[in-house]
Amino acid sequence: MYPPQLVLPMKEELVKSGFEDVTTADRVDSVVKETGTVLMVVNSVCGCAAGAARPGVKMSLQGDGKKPSKLTTVFAGFDSEAVAQARKYFAPYPPSSPSIALFKDGKLVHFVERHHIEGRSAEMISEHLKMAYSEFC
Repeated sequence: MYPPQLVLPMKEELVKSGFEDVTTADRVDSVVKETGTVLMVVNSVCGCAAGAARPGVKMSLQGDGKKPSKLTTVFAGFDSEAVAQARKYFAPYPPSSPSIALFKDGKLVHFVERHHIEGRSAEMISEHLKMAYSEFC
């Protein structure tokens, strides 16, 4: 488990942008099953989360175009119960953090694994997500 003083500023980065910080398995279940589209970011302390994933996700939500109806985040290495529950919904994808899931009416419709985040710019992540929003939201 990472210490709160390390994790909380990274959580706050998404929360300030309108994301719900999901910290329990029960809340993961209820959020995933909501009607509409739910974006769930598995946040992380790694460099690719700070340099590409979080900025790219936030950038993807700016401007015109379709967007998810609900924004959520769980934090790997900190909210263990919530992350473990979220990963059950990500099958068949293996655990990966950071990662980004898009659900529509309770079904996983798009997933961005860590290896699709590493080495890519925030702009590339943003454009990738905007294409998914256009298709599924």
